[in-house]
Amino acid sequence: MSRKPYVREMTSEGIFRHPRYLRYMVREFSCLFIGAWTLMLVCALARLSEGPEAWAAFMEGLKAPWIVVFHVAALAFAAYHSITWFQLTPKALPVQLGEKFLPDGVIAGAHFGAWAVLSLAILYFAGVF
Repeated sequence: MSRKPYVREMTSEGIFRHPRYLRYMVREFSCLFIGAWTLMLVCALARLSEGPEAWAAFMEGLKAPWIVVFHVAALAFAAYHSITWFQLTPKALPVQLGEKFLPDGVIAGAHFGAWAVLSLAILYFAGVF
């Protein structure tokens, strides 16, 4: 006598019922904004290589309201992506010292600390403060 294996039905709305799946999908969706921003950066480099007039036209195009909204969304998704990655790092890269492992908070905290220091250094050299 053979039995049919149980196959759980998976619907497209199933990912929205569990917060863990929803966070995963938002993280995966964030790559679209980061990829689009990267393509825009490549276009910026191309315009810069074409001369001052092309660069000035590109910079003027960045003042459009929808581009500003896109930049804010891309920044939010990049921050979310970075935060979730740093929280995942202790699972992907456990640090063993002798017989014990470093606590997850130490590893993630080191990454967040390095992120903060580098961000402040970039803001300092950009002349923000």
